[in-house]
Amino acid sequence: MRLDKRVTALGLTRTQAKKMIAQGAVSVNGCVEKDPGAAVKDTDDVRVQGAKATVRGHVHYMVHKPKGVLTATRDGREKTVVDLIDSPPRDLGPIGRLDKDVTGLVLLTTDGQLAHRLISPRFEVGKLYRAHVEGALDESAVQAFAAGIPLKDFTARPAKLTLEGESCALVEVCEGKYHQVKRMFQAIGHPVVELERLRISDVWLDKNLAPGEYRELTEEETALLYEAAGMKQEN
Repeated sequence: MRLDKRVTALGLTRTQAKKMIAQGAVSVNGCVEKDPGAAVKDTDDVRVQGAKATVRGHVHYMVHKPKGVLTATRDGREKTVVDLIDSPPRDLGPIGRLDKDVTGLVLLTTDGQLAHRLISPRFEVGKLYRAHVEGALDESAVQAFAAGIPLKDFTARPAKLTLEGESCALVEVCEGKYHQVKRMFQAIGHPVVELERLRISDVWLDKNLAPGEYRELTEEETALLYEAAGMKQEN
């Protein structure tokens, strides 16, 4: 790990960390180190003005996103999913996006590589939604989704559509392009009225979480995400 990244464990930005290092305020195993790119091990004693910069493992949360909340880190004008977390780590961010008017499961992590892989089409991570639409759905909608729906700028990959009622269905996609699920239903003549995300990979939205509430992922849920991303989980 780079020294400047380790120093951010004290709540400093990377820029602030580099400044402190350049000023000679950082020591490694008792010796001043002024190279922000110096490699340090987890076992090294890194201190900033005497305060120990302890290695912090990654943290992961699930949030039940309500309507009107942005899936972003910070906005300055509107509330974001990160704003829902008490004392969030500086590097916490959402895995993928949900539209402002869409509700349901949002995952947050401090592991940028994990987030990148889980939204990459290469890893084909499934996402399950429940959609309430205008009009009555029938078997032709199921077949259209299974075939892959042509949209203006791309053809959506085949998706599994399961009818739950006349105007309600579950749909699983492994892509996450802009307004994709809404556009797929629009293309077959059934505009979306309500959309909720229920699952990412094999991690389901906790039914005990009310809109706006969150919790940390369990060890099992975390392991499922790293497995889906083809990564070895850090201890």
